[in-house]
Amino acid sequence: MKKIFTLIALLTCFLGVRAEWVEVYKADYSQNTGFPFYVMGYVPEWIDGVMTDFGAMYKYVTLDNQDGESSDVIVKTQGGVEYYKIALSEPGWHQYFIADGIPTQIDGTYKVKAMVKASEACTINVNMGWGWNEGQQTGTSVAIPTEWSEVEWEYSGIAGASCNLVAQPGTVTATIEWKYVIVEEFQKPQRPTTWQEWLTSDGQPVIVDGSPISTWMGNAETPWADPNVRFNDQEKNYLVCAWGKEKGRNLNDDGGWDPFPCDIEQEPDGNHMFVVHGQPATTEGDASAWDNQFWIQSPKSWKAGEQCKIHFRYKASKNVTVATQAHKQNPSDYLIWHAIGDISFTEEWQEFDGTMTVADDMGGMWSIAFQLNQNDKDAINFYFDDMSWQSMKLEEGYFVAGSNPNTGLEYDFDNAVQFVYDENEDIPCYVATIGSKNEYVSQIMISTVRGNDAAFKSNTLKPAGTITNDAEDWLDYTEASLAKLNLPGEGIWKIRLLDEYRAMSFEMLEGKEIIQKEINPNPTLVVINALERDDLTDGEDGTVKEEPGGTGQPWDNQFWIVANRELASGETTIVQFKYRSAIPARTSTQSHKEPGAYLHWAAIGDVNFTEEWQDFETTFTVAGEANGMKSIAFNLSEIKDANKYELKDFVWKLEDGTESLINETGTENFYVKILGGNPEVYTDPDGINSVVSNKPVPTVTYNLAGQRVSKEYKGIVVTNGRKYITK
Repeated sequence: MKKIFTLIALLTCFLGVRAEWVEVYKADYSQNTGFPFYVMGYVPEWIDGVMTDFGAMYKYVTLDNQDGESSDVIVKTQGGVEYYKIALSEPGWHQYFIADGIPTQIDGTYKVKAMVKASEACTINVNMGWGWNEGQQTGTSVAIPTEWSEVEWEYSGIAGASCNLVAQPGTVTATIEWKYVIVEEFQKPQRPTTWQEWLTSDGQPVIVDGSPISTWMGNAETPWADPNVRFNDQEKNYLVCAWGKEKGRNLNDDGGWDPFPCDIEQEPDGNHMFVVHGQPATTEGDASAWDNQFWIQSPKSWKAGEQCKIHFRYKASKNVTVATQAHKQNPSDYLIWHAIGDISFTEEWQEFDGTMTVADDMGGMWSIAFQLNQNDKDAINFYFDDMSWQSMKLEEGYFVAGSNPNTGLEYDFDNAVQFVYDENEDIPCYVATIGSKNEYVSQIMISTVRGNDAAFKSNTLKPAGTITNDAEDWLDYTEASLAKLNLPGEGIWKIRLLDEYRAMSFEMLEGKEIIQKEINPNPTLVVINALERDDLTDGEDGTVKEEPGGTGQPWDNQFWIVANRELASGETTIVQFKYRSAIPARTSTQSHKEPGAYLHWAAIGDVNFTEEWQDFETTFTVAGEANGMKSIAFNLSEIKDANKYELKDFVWKLEDGTESLINETGTENFYVKILGGNPEVYTDPDGINSVVSNKPVPTVTYNLAGQRVSKEYKGIVVTNGRKYITK
């Protein structure tokens, strides 16, 4: 049978006799003279080595801002970018990084310590994030005192690596000062692991496909065996561990310049090093960041979920901060904007030791690119030495570990059960049995590696569809990170895995099934006559003006489905209903506590209404920053115009079918807000007493995507609920 090529999980391991907090990151702001992180519209200022947020009564704009705003106060970032400081007439919402590039492990728990104070006691939100998509951040509230104090808070269930911390004071006007941030990881003892060096600094050869590559050295002491290897020669370019690019050198036929095997030069003490003699960066726009570049090349491609240790020494002819990216096999073949975070060069040698997790969007990475002109366009020389990659040696195959949240049985990944190929099965396949008479399991994780907890979690398998107690119900599966599979019962389970067809089935040999509750849809017909939003206006000729013309917001008209209890982050639910509207419209959704008490920008995604009844169904997992949510908000004013929305046959239940989150009858779980009003319980199932606009539904035109278009639009359009073809 065709076997799945299993992933090698790579992760730092901690050896010890007991679990303890270990420092993994520190940002000491006294080492900076300006804001050192990515700017998200607000720039904390530096005063005597203290990062200072002057509150929501200010904003910061670049010197070339489109609106032409300026002031006498200019604020510089660590990279030298200049911003005008502009006073506001009323508080504006603001946020900013306080840490970036934090090494984290899958399902890890972290404690943050910050030396901080505020001019007035206040509470702010701080997000820990490993990406910017839904479910890739978790937040918590942090109380800031008025005297210097080391404030602590924690995060758990982190599902990624290279995390950031984003302070979100929002509209808080108090001045907040930060001296440092420390991040500690709660590390548990694990079985000893062995690390395999791929690119070494001690003269040992790299092994690729069983053959040594003696020319691959990371310490620059050995001259290149073939310095003429081209960066786009995929058969040979992995023989070069260091690549450089200098503006104007190694010109190509397209008018640009290509990477080349990096120069090796000797220091006065006899040590050899890799050198990029950076030239002034003059390319227009953001592209100037990569006028000069350096790459650390790997001898292999790294898969999503893998982790590697990276080491190198580095310095420059000038203090400068450099961004890093993940590239494919050919240096300069861009993959994704992030890798090992920003690197701050000084004129003295420094050492970098870090562990990088290959995120989902980094699969296929071969090299780390250094954008040498990200923050400084001057001609700067960059020096590198003693480079190495390391990967963890782990058992490969298929393994299953079990737990039972109801009885307190925890996962034991070190003793995960290995699947064994059984020719005697009706369909020969891999088989494993998990659970015992004394320890029934109700949740499992299946992985392709064993030997390290985080590596196990990083390389799990996830079936598509609902797991049933039926040996003949084969479910397709895919690779996934941190896939915890809820079983429809507590007991001893036999799991069959067909790797050739990437399918698995489940059979309970002993135990008790979890009986799903019969859940009927709530048939309430909710009718909402949304009023026109005061925002975009038409020109005198009837064409749509795109610039704002009022104060309208997408949430001026809203509808809520309200659960009977608060939901915790990570709870997975199913949402179903039928819906239509008088004119096509897109509505966004958010996570709220009580209706109107905003928590998080994401919920069940956009809902695109048309004049025909549609069925909506989605599986919705509560995000970390939506912990404690109770309601799903529908923003009914994404379009400007008045509209009639209808929804009915509501179901909101836990994914396993054991609990309905709303009543099966009545209107207590539905709230509505009409322009200028407050959230109120929906009281009329027939819609007779719904708030109705005094204005008639306007004669406006939409395309089939629900976007408002001008009268000159050509194609299929919808006007007052009817379709037309305009030519």
